[in-house]
Amino acid sequence: MIARAAGCRRLRSGRSLFSTPFPSSPPPKKKNSTQALFDLEATNAELKPDLRDLFISGATEVDAGGRKAVVLHVPFRLQRSFRKVQPRLVRELEKKFSGRDVVLVADRRVQRPASDGRATSRPRSRTLTAVHAAILGDVVHPTEVVGQRVRFRADGSRVMKVYLDPKDRNAAEAKLDTFGAVYKKLTGKEAVFEVGPQES
Repeated sequence: MIARAAGCRRLRSGRSLFSTPFPSSPPPKKKNSTQALFDLEATNAELKPDLRDLFISGATEVDAGGRKAVVLHVPFRLQRSFRKVQPRLVRELEKKFSGRDVVLVADRRVQRPASDGRATSRPRSRTLTAVHAAILGDVVHPTEVVGQRVRFRADGSRVMKVYLDPKDRNAAEAKLDTFGAVYKKLTGKEAVFEVGPQES
């Protein structure tokens, strides 16, 4: 079935499950990711109803210090639907990607402030700070961020330290380097992720 709207196409076949400007074709990494999603929909009865109307808008491979991570970009309007199945979906995709970590990030756009002197306002959610904060939440989801600190080095550079919920220690500890590499790839900012101390 091929559905076309607003200059985009969405293919649902044995080969693809994606949204991309017409008539260009997706890159190999995106094809592999969309094929994996289609295979899950076809073979996993538990995920099939939830994946029926979901698709990705892009995929990126990130080198996370000796291991690879696959970043799947999803349309912002579908983020809530993806999050309902994200833990199960990520677990199944990591099996298909031979142990690569999988991270889902919603597409967001930064809106520049008006530069022509007009008193036009922009949504808070479109500022650079808000977008980077939202990306941080996407990268570590479903783990929650419980604290942040910014450390300034002697050379003037700075690094952000991010503390994650200790309740998710078992799931998060193995992906700390991945979180840092993906966040830097998407925002250009250096961040060190740690699991916060256990509450006594």
